[in-house]
Amino acid sequence: MALFDDAVVAVTGGAHGIGAATCRAFAAQGATVAVIDIDGDGAAGVAARLGRSASSHRADVTDHAAVTATAEAVLSTHGRVDVLVNNVGHWVKVMPFHLGEPDHWDAVLGVNLIQVFSVTRAFLDQMLERGKGVIVNVSSVEGVRAYPSDPVYAAAKAAVNHFTTSMALAYGHRGIRVLGIAPDITNTDQVPYDEAVQSDPRWSWWAPLGRFGTPEDNADVIVALASEQFRFVTGAVVNTDGGTVVGGGWFWNERDRRFVNRPASLDREGPPGTGHH
Repeated sequence: MALFDDAVVAVTGGAHGIGAATCRAFAAQGATVAVIDIDGDGAAGVAARLGRSASSHRADVTDHAAVTATAEAVLSTHGRVDVLVNNVGHWVKVMPFHLGEPDHWDAVLGVNLIQVFSVTRAFLDQMLERGKGVIVNVSSVEGVRAYPSDPVYAAAKAAVNHFTTSMALAYGHRGIRVLGIAPDITNTDQVPYDEAVQSDPRWSWWAPLGRFGTPEDNADVIVALASEQFRFVTGAVVNTDGGTVVGGGWFWNERDRRFVNRPASLDREGPPGTGHH
């Protein structure tokens, strides 16, 4: 028996990357999937390939009215949503804080935090009515560790993580589990690490598992967390990062006058501890 036979799953940002992989992973486990994305054609393409009565919905999740209308359409089509995956996020434009302006802050918070509130609110009532449901929020490791390149983005992602834990406490007694993942170094259309970077052996000194992540690496964790196998787990945010959070941090590169978090950027000739500099 599949993990999600007869379940309905809604995934935002489902047309590409981690979102599309998540749609595929849930469908492979028997779920009917509602694919939500601002790229309507991309969402339709993913839904068409899934089959199993999957539906696609074009929506800009930063538009609260559009979110409300989309939730109504999904519930009208499928009758309920058992699992909601809030996957949308974007750095907008990496901006040192002293160069930022309120318009930039609003854009970063809108696409990374406020829309998570809107989408969750739009699907929460029907979960409360049934006394069951799972919500999985996708944030970033930049919400777990310091991110000096854009503190506003880091604050938004940290807020998503705290929203996850707070919602888990607020609604656990109502039968709703809330969990999250915090990805890093995942190769997607949005963050396409090129082959030259991937082939540099110094990356393996920084990422303990020694490779880049894939959308599927993240999707499989989302599916597992949402499944009955994790029925006694709520409020957890899992770093899907290949170990980068526990294995490293940010360093100041005096030559380039910037923070770096990649050993290759430190211009070493050998791994830390070898004595080669």
